[in-house]
Amino acid sequence: MSEAAIEDNLKQFLLVLAVSLSVATLPQIVSWFRQIPYTLLLVIVGLGLAFVNVRLVDLSPELILSIFLPPLLFEAAWNLRWLDLKRDLFPICLYAIAGVVISILGIALGLNQLAGLPLTTALLVGASLSATDPVSVTALFRELGVERRLTTLMEGESLFNDGMAVVAFSFLVGLPLGTKSLEIQSILIQFFSVVGIGLAVGSLIGFGISYLTQRFDLPLVEQSLTLVSAYGTYLITEDLGGSGVIGVVTTGLILGNFGSRIGMNPRTRIIVTEFWEFLAFFVNSIVFLLIGDRVEFAVLGENLGTIALTVVAMIVTRALAIFGLSGLSNKLVKSDIPLQEQTILWWGGLRGSVSIALALSIPTILSEREEIVATVFGVVLFTLLVQGLTVKPLLEKLNLLGDQPLRQQYAEAIARLTALDRVLQHLQRVEKRPGVEPEFYRYQEQLVKGELNRLQEEIERLQNEYPNLQNFTTEQLRQELMATEADTYAELVKAGRLNRELAPFLQQNFLEGSDT
Repeated sequence: MSEAAIEDNLKQFLLVLAVSLSVATLPQIVSWFRQIPYTLLLVIVGLGLAFVNVRLVDLSPELILSIFLPPLLFEAAWNLRWLDLKRDLFPICLYAIAGVVISILGIALGLNQLAGLPLTTALLVGASLSATDPVSVTALFRELGVERRLTTLMEGESLFNDGMAVVAFSFLVGLPLGTKSLEIQSILIQFFSVVGIGLAVGSLIGFGISYLTQRFDLPLVEQSLTLVSAYGTYLITEDLGGSGVIGVVTTGLILGNFGSRIGMNPRTRIIVTEFWEFLAFFVNSIVFLLIGDRVEFAVLGENLGTIALTVVAMIVTRALAIFGLSGLSNKLVKSDIPLQEQTILWWGGLRGSVSIALALSIPTILSEREEIVATVFGVVLFTLLVQGLTVKPLLEKLNLLGDQPLRQQYAEAIARLTALDRVLQHLQRVEKRPGVEPEFYRYQEQLVKGELNRLQEEIERLQNEYPNLQNFTTEQLRQELMATEADTYAELVKAGRLNRELAPFLQQNFLEGSDT
């Protein structure tokens, strides 16, 4: 029986991979599908499979969080740059802490008073839906070239409020089971305990691996260490009574911003980043397929009223949290988050993989489990299929695209010009290599030169038509100079010629120069 179960699980794994890859390639075949983000396409495909009663995977609730959460959280933390995060740390923390509380209480009170749900059940729904999942939205941001700050705000909020939501959910799920009570003192003690343990374990593992990878240069080993650290941090922290989510986020931030600089060479960083991009792609594929695939249309129909009330309560509480907390942040620390960006943060606060994972992890002994799962699924579907598909028109309406697509086009042309120029230099160095016909060299050289001329003409045309690109080019050069300086410090630390990384000299001088 065990061999049959393993074979069946392997078939399910291959089926999920085949469906995911098919959906990923669909937009390349049919151009119309490029208007729909990849994750939303997965949800739609999952709904289609559910309609014909094809079920891809069947995981136990106990495995949902421990399988899906660590890679999703680690990948997001690894790619979040600390310098970007530090600028808006105050509003992000406000969204992640106060915003989660507002969301839980608002949704719970709405469902309790208007839908008549028991308070414990309503609180679990609120906790599940307090975690935002902007994967679809941020992918759209990158495609459209939206300002980087808006992406950082959305990703930073999601990363931290995932931890808050899981901590709150872990506490609230004990209420209907009778293992927890709503006492302020016990809530605060547990909160600081689980967060403190998560931060401690995450920091210990993050810094430990950072200094360990300074001792060797083995890309595959270092890549494997990041995978072990993600799952290991989660499991160890949970065993110690802390928040595995907080631990994984802490480890990811440290390794992505510190460990990858002092312990990995640039090539290894690229290998590790690409590995986590694949893992996040695959896990997200499973989760978003699950969102559609696990839908029970009959159960959704039975809870349609509750789902509608939850959607309204979620949108209203999200508006109160984003607009209210943004105004507070603008007043207290001069965050200068404009109303247009606040609107996108409000409407783009989609719910997805974490909400589904939390709902599916509710113990089966709870009689309200099916109603909670159906409600969460229905709301997640609404945010993905309604809000997710209307974010792009809203960005255009609010004039938040600006000249970012143009900048992206210009940056890509510069990158291709630089890369092909190096190719040409390499061709000239190896021109006399034995065994290669001279005609082949001449053909390759003419091919590269022709493309270089075309790119040069395109760059000149863009510069003539859009003079504002001059400032963009200057800013790009500044960033390259600062990155070169920072990488040099990291190499010297790794070689043992410096005890610690130095503060970027050029960054301070650039700032002073811009002030003058």
